[in-house]
Amino acid sequence: MTPELKSLTWILALQLVMWVPYVLNLILVRGLIDAVGYPDEPKPMAQWAERMKKAHYNSVENLVVFAALVLVAHVAGVSNDTTVMACTVYFWARLVHLVAYTAAIPWVRTLAFFVAWGALVALLLQLF
Repeated sequence: MTPELKSLTWILALQLVMWVPYVLNLILVRGLIDAVGYPDEPKPMAQWAERMKKAHYNSVENLVVFAALVLVAHVAGVSNDTTVMACTVYFWARLVHLVAYTAAIPWVRTLAFFVAWGALVALLLQLF
């Protein structure tokens, strides 16, 4: 497996567990019955859980682009120091984004987002 595909695998693993903390909070706040149901007036999750949910959604939206770029690079046989570094940077930037968003650290969250975006641009440029 190429380093780029390993990075994609790590991102996918992160996606698989990102929802767990905020869903556990939902269950703790609302109880299991209301958490799996559709209460008329649902109790709100903790603010950190709401932010984590938003970070998760943002990560899913960006995963589409990252996965497509990694897979196109793999099929095209494009793998070099830049693609490996971009994939590594993308993973860590998305992890920092998740933590900063959840902890309500605005400048760090925004910086992490743009670093991850820059990694996507670097991957794209390698395909041209």
